[in-house]
Amino acid sequence: MSSSDIEVLAVAEEEPVKPLKPTEGPNLRTSKFDTVSSWLMALALFIGIFVLMLFLIWLTRNLKFSAKPFPPIVENAAGRGENAEGFERDFEPPGAEEVEELTEPTLEDTLEAVTDAVSSVAASLDTMNTNAPASTAGTGMGDSRPPGPEGEGEDIIPRFERWRLNFVAKDVGGYAKQLDHYGIELGAVGGGIQGVDIASNLSGGIRQQRYSSEHEKAKRLYFSWVDPSVNFARWDQQLLQKAGVPLGNNRMRIQFIPQDLENKLAHYELEYAKEKGHSSVTEIAKTVFESQASGSGYDFVVVEQRYRRK
Repeated sequence: MSSSDIEVLAVAEEEPVKPLKPTEGPNLRTSKFDTVSSWLMALALFIGIFVLMLFLIWLTRNLKFSAKPFPPIVENAAGRGENAEGFERDFEPPGAEEVEELTEPTLEDTLEAVTDAVSSVAASLDTMNTNAPASTAGTGMGDSRPPGPEGEGEDIIPRFERWRLNFVAKDVGGYAKQLDHYGIELGAVGGGIQGVDIASNLSGGIRQQRYSSEHEKAKRLYFSWVDPSVNFARWDQQLLQKAGVPLGNNRMRIQFIPQDLENKLAHYELEYAKEKGHSSVTEIAKTVFESQASGSGYDFVVVEQRYRRK
Protein backbone atom coordinates (compact mmCIF):
# COMPACT_ATOMS: atom_id res chain seq x y z
CA MET A 1 0.00 0.00 0.00
CA SER A 2 1.42 3.37 -0.95
CA SER A 3 1.65 6.42 1.26
CA SER A 4 -1.02 8.22 -0.75
CA ASP A 5 -3.55 5.46 -0.07
CA ILE A 6 -2.85 5.68 3.66
CA GLU A 7 -3.54 9.41 3.69
CA VAL A 8 -6.85 9.01 1.88
CA LEU A 9 -7.97 6.32 4.36
CA ALA A 10 -7.10 8.50 7.33
CA VAL A 11 -9.06 11.39 5.94
CA ALA A 12 -12.04 9.10 5.34
CA GLU A 13 -11.95 7.84 8.91
CA GLU A 14 -11.93 11.34 10.34
CA GLU A 15 -15.12 12.47 8.49
CA PRO A 16 -18.19 12.66 10.87
CA VAL A 17 -21.13 10.30 10.34
CA LYS A 18 -24.20 12.09 8.93
CA PRO A 19 -27.51 11.61 10.91
CA LEU A 20 -30.21 9.65 9.20
CA LYS A 21 -33.36 11.38 8.11
CA PRO A 22 -36.69 10.20 9.59
CA THR A 23 -37.68 8.78 6.27
CA GLU A 24 -34.56 6.73 6.25
CA GLY A 25 -35.14 5.14 9.75
CA PRO A 26 -37.31 2.13 10.77
CA ASN A 27 -41.09 2.18 10.08
CA LEU A 28 -42.87 3.69 13.26
CA ARG A 29 -46.40 4.18 11.81
CA THR A 30 -49.52 2.86 13.72
CA SER A 31 -50.71 -0.38 12.33
CA LYS A 32 -54.34 -1.10 11.43
CA PHE A 33 -54.53 -3.71 14.22
CA ASP A 34 -53.63 -1.12 16.87
CA THR A 35 -56.20 1.32 15.44
CA VAL A 36 -59.03 -1.21 15.51
CA SER A 37 -58.08 -2.41 19.00
CA SER A 38 -58.10 1.09 20.45
CA TRP A 39 -61.51 1.80 18.92
CA LEU A 40 -62.93 -1.43 20.33
CA MET A 41 -61.56 -0.66 23.82
CA ALA A 42 -63.02 2.85 23.75
CA LEU A 43 -66.39 1.51 22.58
CA ALA A 44 -66.43 -1.15 25.31
CA LEU A 45 -65.60 1.47 27.96
CA PHE A 46 -68.39 3.76 26.70
CA ILE A 47 -70.95 0.94 26.69
CA GLY A 48 -69.91 -0.09 30.21
CA ILE A 49 -70.35 3.45 31.59
CA PHE A 50 -73.69 3.82 29.78
CA VAL A 51 -75.02 0.53 31.17
CA LEU A 52 -73.84 1.50 34.67
CA MET A 53 -75.73 4.80 34.46
CA LEU A 54 -78.91 3.02 33.31
CA PHE A 55 -78.58 0.57 36.22
CA LEU A 56 -78.23 3.40 38.73
CA ILE A 57 -81.31 5.13 37.30
CA TRP A 58 -83.32 1.91 37.52
CA LEU A 59 -82.07 1.29 41.06
CA THR A 60 -83.08 4.72 42.33
CA ARG A 61 -86.55 4.46 40.76
CA ASN A 62 -87.45 0.93 41.79
CA LEU A 63 -85.57 0.30 45.00
CA LYS A 64 -87.68 1.49 47.92
CA PHE A 65 -85.81 2.35 51.06
CA SER A 66 -87.92 1.81 54.17
CA ALA A 67 -88.41 5.10 55.93
CA LYS A 68 -87.98 5.29 59.66
CA PRO A 69 -91.44 4.84 61.19
CA PHE A 70 -92.92 7.68 63.17
CA PRO A 71 -93.33 6.95 66.88
CA PRO A 72 -96.99 6.87 67.85
CA ILE A 73 -98.53 9.94 69.45
CA VAL A 74 -101.02 8.62 71.99
CA GLU A 75 -104.01 10.84 72.63
CA ASN A 76 -105.89 10.14 75.84
CA ALA A 77 -109.13 11.82 74.89
CA ALA A 78 -112.10 11.98 77.21
CA GLY A 79 -115.23 10.15 76.04
CA ARG A 80 -118.63 9.29 77.39
CA GLY A 81 -118.80 5.82 75.84
CA GLU A 82 -122.38 4.58 75.90
CA ASN A 83 -123.54 7.12 78.48
CA ALA A 84 -126.29 9.54 77.57
CA GLU A 85 -125.26 12.92 76.18
CA GLY A 86 -125.68 15.76 78.63
CA PHE A 87 -123.96 18.57 80.49
CA GLU A 88 -123.07 16.95 83.84
CA ARG A 89 -120.92 14.02 84.95
CA ASP A 90 -123.23 12.30 87.45
CA PHE A 91 -124.48 8.72 87.25
CA GLU A 92 -127.99 8.37 85.92
CA PRO A 93 -130.25 6.28 88.20
CA PRO A 94 -131.59 3.21 86.39
CA GLY A 95 -135.23 2.80 85.50
CA ALA A 96 -137.58 -0.01 86.53
CA GLU A 97 -136.66 -2.34 83.67
CA GLU A 98 -132.93 -1.98 84.39
CA VAL A 99 -133.50 -2.76 88.06
CA GLU A 100 -135.41 -5.90 87.20
CA GLU A 101 -132.48 -7.19 85.15
CA LEU A 102 -130.09 -6.64 88.06
CA THR A 103 -132.31 -7.93 90.87
CA GLU A 104 -131.45 -11.42 92.15
CA PRO A 105 -134.45 -13.76 91.65
CA THR A 106 -136.02 -15.56 94.59
CA LEU A 107 -135.73 -19.31 95.20
CA GLU A 108 -139.27 -19.90 93.90
CA ASP A 109 -138.45 -18.09 90.65
CA THR A 110 -135.28 -20.13 90.20
CA LEU A 111 -137.07 -23.48 90.73
CA GLU A 112 -139.79 -22.43 88.34
CA ALA A 113 -137.23 -21.53 85.65
CA VAL A 114 -135.42 -24.88 86.07
CA THR A 115 -138.73 -26.77 85.82
CA ASP A 116 -139.64 -24.96 82.63
CA ALA A 117 -136.25 -25.71 81.08
CA VAL A 118 -136.39 -29.43 81.90
CA SER A 119 -139.94 -29.89 80.64
CA SER A 120 -139.16 -27.87 77.47
CA VAL A 121 -142.30 -25.80 77.99
CA ALA A 122 -142.12 -22.27 76.65
CA ALA A 123 -143.01 -19.71 79.23
CA SER A 124 -142.93 -15.96 79.47
CA LEU A 125 -141.20 -14.22 82.33
CA ASP A 126 -143.48 -12.29 84.68
CA THR A 127 -142.47 -9.00 86.14
CA MET A 128 -141.13 -9.45 89.62
CA ASN A 129 -142.38 -7.48 92.56
CA THR A 130 -139.74 -4.88 93.35
CA ASN A 131 -139.49 -1.59 95.15
CA ALA A 132 -138.16 0.20 92.03
CA PRO A 133 -139.68 3.58 91.07
CA ALA A 134 -142.62 3.39 88.72
CA SER A 135 -140.94 5.68 86.20
CA THR A 136 -138.86 3.90 83.54
CA ALA A 137 -136.67 6.93 82.79
CA GLY A 138 -133.76 8.09 84.90
CA THR A 139 -133.43 11.56 86.34
CA GLY A 140 -129.72 12.13 85.69
CA MET A 141 -128.24 15.06 83.76
CA GLY A 142 -126.31 12.94 81.26
CA ASP A 143 -122.58 12.97 80.50
CA SER A 144 -120.78 16.13 79.42
CA ARG A 145 -117.83 14.29 77.82
CA PRO A 146 -117.57 14.23 74.00
CA PRO A 147 -118.43 11.10 71.99
CA GLY A 148 -115.82 8.35 71.96
CA PRO A 149 -114.50 5.52 74.12
CA GLU A 150 -115.30 6.12 77.76
CA GLY A 151 -112.41 7.64 79.65
CA GLU A 152 -111.30 10.54 81.83
CA GLY A 153 -108.66 11.97 79.48
CA GLU A 154 -107.78 15.38 78.14
CA ASP A 155 -110.23 17.72 76.48
CA ILE A 156 -109.23 16.80 72.90
CA ILE A 157 -111.36 16.68 69.78
CA PRO A 158 -110.93 13.09 68.55
CA ARG A 159 -109.02 12.51 65.32
CA PHE A 160 -112.04 11.10 63.51
CA GLU A 161 -113.77 14.45 64.08
CA ARG A 162 -110.69 16.66 63.86
CA TRP A 163 -109.11 15.32 60.65
CA ARG A 164 -110.19 15.66 57.04
CA LEU A 165 -108.42 13.93 54.13
CA ASN A 166 -108.60 15.35 50.60
CA PHE A 167 -107.52 13.59 47.40
CA VAL A 168 -106.76 14.94 43.92
CA ALA A 169 -107.15 12.51 41.00
CA LYS A 170 -108.41 12.60 37.41
CA ASP A 171 -109.83 9.07 37.27
CA VAL A 172 -110.47 6.01 39.40
CA GLY A 173 -107.13 4.48 38.41
CA GLY A 174 -105.10 7.41 39.77
CA TYR A 175 -107.24 7.45 42.91
CA ALA A 176 -106.69 3.72 43.48
CA LYS A 177 -102.90 4.17 43.13
CA GLN A 178 -102.94 6.79 45.88
CA LEU A 179 -104.92 4.55 48.22
CA ASP A 180 -102.51 1.65 47.63
CA HIS A 181 -99.50 3.92 48.18
CA TYR A 182 -100.79 4.88 51.63
CA GLY A 183 -102.00 1.36 52.46
CA ILE A 184 -105.60 2.58 52.77
CA GLU A 185 -108.22 -0.16 52.47
CA LEU A 186 -111.88 0.24 51.54
CA GLY A 187 -114.58 -1.37 53.65
CA ALA A 188 -118.34 -1.85 53.81
CA VAL A 189 -120.34 -2.29 57.01
CA GLY A 190 -123.97 -2.44 58.05
CA GLY A 191 -126.89 -3.09 55.77
CA GLY A 192 -128.03 -6.10 57.77
CA ILE A 193 -124.76 -7.98 57.03
CA GLN A 194 -122.74 -9.11 60.02
CA GLY A 195 -119.09 -8.04 60.15
CA VAL A 196 -117.09 -5.88 57.76
CA ASP A 197 -115.91 -6.53 54.19
CA ILE A 198 -112.49 -5.09 53.30
CA ALA A 199 -110.96 -4.62 49.83
CA SER A 200 -107.21 -4.03 49.38
CA ASN A 201 -104.65 -3.83 46.52
CA LEU A 202 -107.11 -1.60 44.70
CA SER A 203 -104.94 -0.70 41.68
CA GLY A 204 -104.02 -4.31 40.91
CA GLY A 205 -105.71 -7.62 41.59
CA ILE A 206 -108.21 -6.50 44.22
CA ARG A 207 -108.43 -8.79 47.26
CA GLN A 208 -111.55 -9.12 49.39
CA GLN A 209 -111.61 -10.25 53.02
CA ARG A 210 -114.37 -10.45 55.60
CA TYR A 211 -113.87 -9.92 59.32
CA SER A 212 -116.15 -9.99 62.31
CA SER A 213 -116.90 -6.71 64.03
CA GLU A 214 -114.59 -7.66 66.91
CA HIS A 215 -111.55 -8.05 64.63
CA GLU A 216 -108.69 -5.62 65.12
CA LYS A 217 -108.94 -4.43 61.51
CA ALA A 218 -112.47 -3.26 62.18
CA LYS A 219 -111.25 -1.14 65.13
CA ARG A 220 -108.83 1.00 63.14
CA LEU A 221 -109.32 4.68 62.42
CA TYR A 222 -111.66 5.08 59.47
CA PHE A 223 -113.28 7.86 57.42
CA SER A 224 -116.21 8.16 55.05
CA TRP A 225 -117.20 10.74 52.45
CA VAL A 226 -119.57 13.39 53.74
CA ASP A 227 -121.12 13.91 50.30
CA PRO A 228 -121.90 10.52 48.67
CA SER A 229 -122.39 12.20 45.27
CA VAL A 230 -118.76 13.26 44.76
CA ASN A 231 -116.60 11.36 42.27
CA PHE A 232 -114.42 9.85 44.99
CA ALA A 233 -117.42 8.33 46.76
CA ARG A 234 -118.59 6.81 43.47
CA TRP A 235 -115.08 5.50 42.82
CA ASP A 236 -115.10 3.82 46.23
CA GLN A 237 -118.32 2.09 45.22
CA GLN A 238 -116.82 1.00 41.88
CA LEU A 239 -113.72 -0.45 43.54
CA LEU A 240 -115.77 -2.31 46.15
CA GLN A 241 -118.06 -3.72 43.48
CA LYS A 242 -115.02 -4.80 41.47
CA ALA A 243 -113.79 -6.67 44.55
CA GLY A 244 -117.15 -8.44 44.86
CA VAL A 245 -118.17 -6.73 48.10
CA PRO A 246 -121.97 -6.69 48.58
CA LEU A 247 -123.26 -3.13 48.83
CA GLY A 248 -127.01 -3.72 49.05
CA ASN A 249 -129.27 -2.20 51.69
CA ASN A 250 -127.27 1.04 51.68
CA ARG A 251 -124.18 -0.39 53.35
CA MET A 252 -121.84 2.28 54.68
CA ARG A 253 -118.60 2.61 52.66
CA ILE A 254 -115.53 3.60 54.69
CA GLN A 255 -111.75 3.96 54.35
CA PHE A 256 -109.53 2.19 56.90
CA ILE A 257 -106.36 4.13 57.77
CA PRO A 258 -103.27 2.03 58.66
CA GLN A 259 -101.52 2.69 61.95
CA ASP A 260 -98.30 3.93 60.29
CA LEU A 261 -100.19 6.51 58.25
CA GLU A 262 -102.14 7.65 61.31
CA ASN A 263 -98.90 8.22 63.22
CA LYS A 264 -97.41 10.12 60.27
CA LEU A 265 -100.45 12.38 60.00
CA ALA A 266 -100.35 13.04 63.75
CA HIS A 267 -96.72 14.21 63.47
CA TYR A 268 -97.46 16.37 60.43
CA GLU A 269 -100.37 17.95 62.29
CA LEU A 270 -98.37 18.70 65.44
CA GLU A 271 -95.39 20.12 63.50
CA TYR A 272 -97.68 22.43 61.54
CA ALA A 273 -99.40 23.58 64.74
CA LYS A 274 -96.06 24.35 66.42
CA GLU A 275 -95.03 26.45 63.42
CA LYS A 276 -98.22 28.46 63.96
CA GLY A 277 -97.54 28.95 67.67
CA HIS A 278 -99.72 26.14 69.08
CA SER A 279 -97.81 23.56 71.10
CA SER A 280 -100.57 21.03 71.88
CA VAL A 281 -103.24 19.14 69.95
CA THR A 282 -105.75 20.22 72.60
CA GLU A 283 -105.77 23.62 70.84
CA ILE A 284 -106.60 22.19 67.39
CA ALA A 285 -110.19 22.18 66.18
CA LYS A 286 -109.70 21.01 62.56
CA THR A 287 -106.81 19.82 60.39
CA VAL A 288 -107.18 19.36 56.63
CA PHE A 289 -104.69 17.12 54.82
CA GLU A 290 -104.31 16.90 51.04
CA SER A 291 -102.69 14.10 49.07
CA GLN A 292 -100.04 15.50 46.71
CA ALA A 293 -97.51 13.93 44.34
CA SER A 294 -94.06 13.58 45.92
CA GLY A 295 -91.24 12.10 43.85
CA SER A 296 -92.36 8.75 42.52
CA GLY A 297 -95.20 8.49 45.07
CA TYR A 298 -97.53 10.62 47.15
CA ASP A 299 -97.57 12.30 50.54
CA PHE A 300 -100.10 14.13 52.67
CA VAL A 301 -99.57 17.83 53.35
CA VAL A 302 -101.38 20.02 55.87
CA VAL A 303 -103.21 22.68 53.84
CA GLU A 304 -105.45 24.14 56.54
CA GLN A 305 -105.72 24.13 60.31
CA ARG A 306 -108.23 25.81 62.61
CA TYR A 307 -107.90 26.25 66.36
CA ARG A 308 -110.25 26.23 69.30
CA ARG A 309 -111.26 29.35 71.13
CA LYS A 310 -109.66 29.72 74.50
